[in-house]
Amino acid sequence: MRRREFITLLSGAAAWPPAARAQQTAMPVIGFLDVRSRDALGLRLRAFHQVLKETGFVEGDNLSILYRFAENRSDRLAELAADLVHRGVALISTGGPPAAFAARAATTTIPTLFIVSQDPVSLGLVSSLARPDGNLTGINLFNTELAAKRLSLLHELVPRAVRVAVLVSTADTANTKSTLEEVQAAAAGMGLQIEVLNADNSGAINAAFEKIESLRPDALFVSASPVLTGRYVQLVQLATFHRLPASYALREAAEVGGLMSYGTDIADAYRQIGIYTGRILKGAKPADLPVVQASKFELVINVQTARMLGLTVPDKLLVAADEVIE
Repeated sequence: MRRREFITLLSGAAAWPPAARAQQTAMPVIGFLDVRSRDALGLRLRAFHQVLKETGFVEGDNLSILYRFAENRSDRLAELAADLVHRGVALISTGGPPAAFAARAATTTIPTLFIVSQDPVSLGLVSSLARPDGNLTGINLFNTELAAKRLSLLHELVPRAVRVAVLVSTADTANTKSTLEEVQAAAAGMGLQIEVLNADNSGAINAAFEKIESLRPDALFVSASPVLTGRYVQLVQLATFHRLPASYALREAAEVGGLMSYGTDIADAYRQIGIYTGRILKGAKPADLPVVQASKFELVINVQTARMLGLTVPDKLLVAADEVIE
């Protein structure tokens, strides 16, 4: 390069505005790993992005996010987690135990955030809630611990119920084990008979409802496994077709026609993960960030669906509900 050309290049760079010069610096890249599809996470992603913006990070401006969705195939999570590690992301955000376990197996150094529905200490993800060891921290939704309460609410809404089908995911072994322990103990106290059905994908859900048709249970309890919560539209449609009163962990199901939901405010959980993402990108270490214990729980009842099923919602539940959908 001639001397005159070199001087011209230097003077041009010096004339760039500060924002333009900042864009020349590589922006941080984080990973987002989930067993579900992107469509199933609309509300969650909006909450996550909004809080990131409030902490000073805007996707496409000063932050890049690599999304890896397993499309309800848990067997793909290990490969997707390894890909994020290979790409050298600054952080991995995961949803549900299967994704968290996949990320933990893939890296012991990259900060990893989890959202799980039960005690992460019992899951082996962290050694302490107050001061997690290693590279993981996140939030406990308590949805597994709320299973007994949710079954009780379903029984109040469907007092004639004797046999209850419980739909779980074998791909989410930790969630399934804890959920069944809670539900079976609660059912015994209420005099309910439990029929356990397994489903890990769309085809298996259809097969489970074919079995439900022959079992003829009085109600359906859907576990909080990410594989199942990601299929809430299919589940609600099938429950409606079979005229089966059903209870779900997340409010989206009640919003599209499910009878009732009771569980953690999931948007708030993703806001918490957004806060922790911002703090880690600014230098905080996962080991210094306590596991957040969810504190916002919501009961949503779809009265229109109740009428369709010939059910009368008790005044006690109407008063207790955070939202009643007419």
